Amino acid sequence: MSLVNICLVGAGRVGHVQGTNLKEGTSLAQVVAVVDPQEDAAKELSAQLGTKRVFTDFAEALEWGKFEAIVITTPTLTHPKIVVEAARAKKHIFCEKPLSLSLKEASQMREEVERAQVKFLMGFMRRFDPGFLKAQERIEKGEIGQVVLIKSTSRGPHLPPGWACDPRSSGGMLAEVSSHDFDTLRWFAHSEFDSLWAIADNYQCPDIEYPGFYDHAVVSCKFNNGVMGMIDMGCPVNYGYDARMEILGTEGVIFVGKVEAEDTLVLRKDGQVTTGAFSSWRTRFKTAYLEEMRHFIKCIDKDLPPRVTLEDGQRVIEAVLAANRSIETSQPMEIEK
Repeated sequence: MSLVNICLVGAGRVGHVQGTNLKEGTSLAQVVAVVDPQEDAAKELSAQLGTKRVFTDFAEALEWGKFEAIVITTPTLTHPKIVVEAARAKKHIFCEKPLSLSLKEASQMREEVERAQVKFLMGFMRRFDPGFLKAQERIEKGEIGQVVLIKSTSRGPHLPPGWACDPRSSGGMLAEVSSHDFDTLRWFAHSEFDSLWAIADNYQCPDIEYPGFYDHAVVSCKFNNGVMGMIDMGCPVNYGYDARMEILGTEGVIFVGKVEAEDTLVLRKDGQVTTGAFSSWRTRFKTAYLEEMRHFIKCIDKDLPPRVTLEDGQRVIEAVLAANRSIETSQPMEIEK
């Protein structure tokens, strides 16, 4: 059995996580090239991964072409071009969220991937988290009866890079921070978004210069099957990384996730209770990121259908765009297909 050769596109924070998982978490793949427009960053990550090939442009990597698959961890606005070029070159594709900035781009990406018949895994790592998987299993078994309401909280301690804060290059903080929430709501609801209403404001970052920026948002939504949903997003919140969900049914409730990163809790004589919080998404979803990448390689090696598809990414873009329109107009929105 030969190794799956991977071209890692993007040498930023997520690139380091996924590159390390490919190197240390699976014996079925190897990173053979790193691409990043910042050559120093590409060389640094390449050295850590033991990779000799470095490119500053994906077109150059494609011309070299000695790989079967790519892992995309670049800014959102770059995804469409990379995905289309990779599909046309018959390369299997893993793409971090969000998929794109527009439905037109998403449709073109989907057409090219389907035409090429290559594997495509969307980077929604919560679907590989043990706690989220157990919740889905219990929903499907009917342990809480009919699902009525799904609530999702996502809060980050620090702002992401500048491009991610700028709605013009990221789609806004609901796209950058809450794509996972939209996807998981849809996953747990077993249905598609019908309509939603969103409000947002900037509470923590009064000096930020990006037009339309917001750092907190609340989204209320309804699915085609009648299930209700709610997203509570905040970034930055300063106290830690916080990703939790609650699924209410007619016969019970499921809670997923917790703020505490430690099992140890200290109660002092002055009444203070202390424990440790998750510091970032890297630690909270460490296992999920690893299992996600193992799944991608297994799909290629065993010719299996990916668990999370480009269509899943497209459905999230539909909801994010509707939420941003709702924020701008202060009106509820139906989902544009």
